[in-house]
Amino acid sequence: MELSSDRAVARLEMSQVQGEDGEPFSESSDGCYESLPPHVSVTTHMTAGAVAGILEHTVMYPVDSVKTRMQSLQPDPNAQYKSVYEALKRIIKTEGLFRPLRGLNITMMGAGPAHALYFACYERLKHSLSDIIQSGGNSHIANGVAGSVATVLHDAIMNPAEVVKQRMQMYNSPYRGLWDCVRTVTHTEGVGAFYRSYSTQLTMNIPFQAVHFITYELMQEQLNPHRRYNPGSHILSGAAAGAVSAAVTTPLDVCKTLLNTQENVALTSVNVSGHLSGMANAFRTVYRVGGLAAFFKGVQARIIYQMPSTAIAWSVYEFFKYFLTKQKLEQEAASGRL
Repeated sequence: MELSSDRAVARLEMSQVQGEDGEPFSESSDGCYESLPPHVSVTTHMTAGAVAGILEHTVMYPVDSVKTRMQSLQPDPNAQYKSVYEALKRIIKTEGLFRPLRGLNITMMGAGPAHALYFACYERLKHSLSDIIQSGGNSHIANGVAGSVATVLHDAIMNPAEVVKQRMQMYNSPYRGLWDCVRTVTHTEGVGAFYRSYSTQLTMNIPFQAVHFITYELMQEQLNPHRRYNPGSHILSGAAAGAVSAAVTTPLDVCKTLLNTQENVALTSVNVSGHLSGMANAFRTVYRVGGLAAFFKGVQARIIYQMPSTAIAWSVYEFFKYFLTKQKLEQEAASGRL
């Protein structure tokens, strides 16, 4: 349904108005916050996505560093940790205050453009597929497919950044900095090393994002059925989506970490010479080194990282989407009155 700019702005403002009884103003579903995105430009989605992605990866980055180390199959005795808190405390004490932030620069460089494409693709595909599958209504199939396709674009940008990041996060990392890592890996292993784990990353992230988006939309149906801008519901839905999807995909994340870091001690212990490649080989190696339990190494850190990260990403994304949409519609309304 087409809305004039005056009516759209009015509805945005009405969603923030309190009724006489102190409760939020109730409006019909056709005037809700979520009815606006189809009219929003791709630039709005990309800007909101880029900001959300950078914040998602930076705020909880120290926990991500711990997760990478805890997924090590045969860690150095000085890098064996019992909990996330104990790991962070020991890393800061023995390696310096800023050691848990090593590799943050390359993560920020990749997260901005990766998430810009990710959210823009998701929003466009979700609405297009929902129109086909459910005549414009919310479709969980559309949400899952849109999230999966968006992941392919996201991972194409983030995979090289992940390789560099995880190698710099490891205990006793031999690299002096970002560009030293890029040059060394390129020289010794070739450019293909930056995409050695791409198939595994996709195999992990496609189900991760499908579960993530379906869980988020299911939670929104319960907590925010009218789809207004509601920060509390976005935070809770995002946290739940992050926890569930992180837990079920941890085995694939362990394999991805092994392919990215090429952990020498673990590979040598099972007589793997050269560089390990391929998801099937990674699965076999993880099982040979540590059995079934090895597939869930770092699961606690992964959930602790993903819950607030995903909550931050969704709340920031929804805020910027709302703010930029409202700003644009107000400008259109002002120009229409001239």
